[in-house]
Amino acid sequence: MKLTDIFQVTERTFSFEFFPPRDEIAAVDLGINIGQLIRLNPSFVSVTYGAGGSTRSRTFDLVDFLKNRVGLNTVAHYTCVGNTRSKTLRDLRTLRKLGLQNFMLLRGDPQAGSRYGFIPCPGGFSNATELISYARKHIDDCCIGGGAYPEVHPESLNAEVDMQNLKKKVDAGCDFLITQFFFDNERYFDFVERARKAGIKCRIIPGIIPLTKYTQLERFVNLSRASIPAAFLDRLERYRHNPEAIYNAGMDFAIRQCRDLLMLGAPGLHFYTLNKSRATVEIYQTLMAR
Repeated sequence: MKLTDIFQVTERTFSFEFFPPRDEIAAVDLGINIGQLIRLNPSFVSVTYGAGGSTRSRTFDLVDFLKNRVGLNTVAHYTCVGNTRSKTLRDLRTLRKLGLQNFMLLRGDPQAGSRYGFIPCPGGFSNATELISYARKHIDDCCIGGGAYPEVHPESLNAEVDMQNLKKKVDAGCDFLITQFFFDNERYFDFVERARKAGIKCRIIPGIIPLTKYTQLERFVNLSRASIPAAFLDRLERYRHNPEAIYNAGMDFAIRQCRDLLMLGAPGLHFYTLNKSRATVEIYQTLMAR
């Protein structure tokens, strides 16, 4: 089922993101965690695509399994990095033959070790807008999602330019957007308001990641430029040498963040699970218990 069909009948969606397991042990671990998460009856799940297609076969195998063996509404990620137009067309048609109708089309991170940022593949795409436009023209009966940054894409000059680029992406054929994770809800709602003023009408789903380890702090902030509310940051610093206290602080913050988002009208939540189930299950069950 296309997500656009789900959106027509569901005010809020709850969804989970996975990445392909790197080896047999990780595959078993992922299987256990997926088993825990599908009990929550998610609206859909998504599977990431490694830089330069490094996980192509594993991504395709996992989306095939989740959709056709488990029976979940599944979204396949696909990126520009390392993919020519002809290869992209073959890959997307392969996914359609597997029954996939939902795609998350992204530019992707620059190639590892690149000193000059993102470099388009010869015969490929310069950005997600080009990829989305190409897919919209060549792949029938599909639903396309794109990424959005509440706190501005790290490579954008400013918020205004970032919003202009996002509008081009949506106009190229995006049916919905999922945001990068954030920790300040005001940033999300301000972003949505600016998007509506720019003429972006599609659903904008907030991305959520529970920060449950102190070691995640710097990595998450560098990855998304996400700002951390001062009170939460102070609490993390206070408990930096106490893993259990950090976990509890992160969970408490994530639960309150999710409750606030839903109370103020967010159209659901998309959890970046990091292939783990404990935190996401606890957050979701707490939200549904009220």
